[in-house]
Amino acid sequence: MLAKAVLSLGLWLRFAAGQDTPERGPRPPISNTEGDLLFLLDSSASVSHYEFSRVKEFMWDLLQPFTFGPRDVQTSIIHISTTPTMEFPFDRHPSHGSLRQAIRGTRQLMGDTNTGKALSLAKEKLFSGEAGARPDVPKVLVWVTDGFSTDDISEPMQLLKDMGVTVFIVSTGRGNYLELSAAASQPPDKHLHFVDVDDLPIITKELQDGIRGVLQANRLHAVDVTSSSFRLMWPKLLSQETGYYTLQYGPTDDLARKRTKQVSGAHTSLVLSDLAPETTYEVALIPESNVHYFPPQTTRVTTLAEEISPAQVLISESGPRSFHVSWAPTLDSVMGYQVLYGPLPGNSVEVLEVDGRHNSTVVENLAPNTTYLVTVTAIYRSGKEKSLSAKACTQEEGSKVRHLRFEDVGPNTLKASWDSADGQVVGYRVRCRRQAGPSSVLSVSPRVHSVLLTDLAAGTANRVCVTPVYRNQPGRRLCRTVHVQPASEAQGYRHRQRA
Repeated sequence: MLAKAVLSLGLWLRFAAGQDTPERGPRPPISNTEGDLLFLLDSSASVSHYEFSRVKEFMWDLLQPFTFGPRDVQTSIIHISTTPTMEFPFDRHPSHGSLRQAIRGTRQLMGDTNTGKALSLAKEKLFSGEAGARPDVPKVLVWVTDGFSTDDISEPMQLLKDMGVTVFIVSTGRGNYLELSAAASQPPDKHLHFVDVDDLPIITKELQDGIRGVLQANRLHAVDVTSSSFRLMWPKLLSQETGYYTLQYGPTDDLARKRTKQVSGAHTSLVLSDLAPETTYEVALIPESNVHYFPPQTTRVTTLAEEISPAQVLISESGPRSFHVSWAPTLDSVMGYQVLYGPLPGNSVEVLEVDGRHNSTVVENLAPNTTYLVTVTAIYRSGKEKSLSAKACTQEEGSKVRHLRFEDVGPNTLKASWDSADGQVVGYRVRCRRQAGPSSVLSVSPRVHSVLLTDLAAGTANRVCVTPVYRNQPGRRLCRTVHVQPASEAQGYRHRQRA
């Protein structure tokens, strides 16, 4: 039997190499860290009470080694529910004891999984003095999810990352990898973990190290590292009025290619782009001030291996006349995408143009019950192109039966008849909900357009629905309510029908 999946790449490589699984237990204190750490906790009804309690234990295990206070780490929790709610502000619990009690006392809210609304609240609170957040410290968001959301997360999540928030995601369900990898900070193998809720302790140490790397106080560091870029972050040392920063960077093996940038003293981050893949860069931050002297800070950052896009094409949400196409990864080096699609067999091809910042589109105006070849082509800024294809099938178009009618054929018995539905019908399903007596369901072949309904009590109203069945889906049903007259009112047994 397969072990429960943990899809964090670093952990998988260690497991494959035969190294021991990390054990749960006390961790050495993590000092020299400063920042605001916010947990986005799925508190909706899609999470069981058991899973909720396990996630609370995991949160405390993550926080246990950090030191808390106005010059250290501050933490808060926002519940994902119908209406997002902050459990407590960042500055409420400056000690381990009070924080542990607060996490233990956190109660599940239930409701819908409105993650997008919770992210919008997170953006507000992470930069709000009223919520106890501090303006000049690193910001980290840890989102623990079962992989589902009832509203859009892409826009509010991107706003958070654009404001310098580092996003770690822990999925305890079968979430959409494309969606979650796009939501997490880059690279995904450092910021995105898939793990069963009972195996959360396995990733605790790795996630602690990742958080510590962002919250390390008073140093220059890099986040969102890709094959061609990374974001530099540093503590606020200057202001717009007191000076500016000079940034120097270049490959460690060829410092003659060193480049220089200058930004105002109001900045605490900068994205460096157009970098070479798999290259180590030496970076120096030099604060230039006429008021105080600040020593230069240096760091080394190695860019990732060049990714190829698209490496995966997925088809989803297929309907009779449309389907959704998505692909991964999205890269800064890609200028745009072309989505070509056409029916098989056939020579006709349509083209959709997609901006390089997006990784999905909807293909519409298609023929029902048809197989299409879909090809996604990435057009790189260098002029190179890379294509990957997949097949997609539209569903059969459901139709409903027409002219449902009834005929009296004897005591307590009616004959229901209908005209055939459009398309390749494989059968019909007839449901009779009796006012008195049990409901019944009859299935008939596509050539049969009538059935006998028996045991209909006199003086009752009975609901009859006929649904055409297609190979991949049911069609639209047609329903009528049939009123059976009391037997004393009509010798020949009459009935009335109402839509």
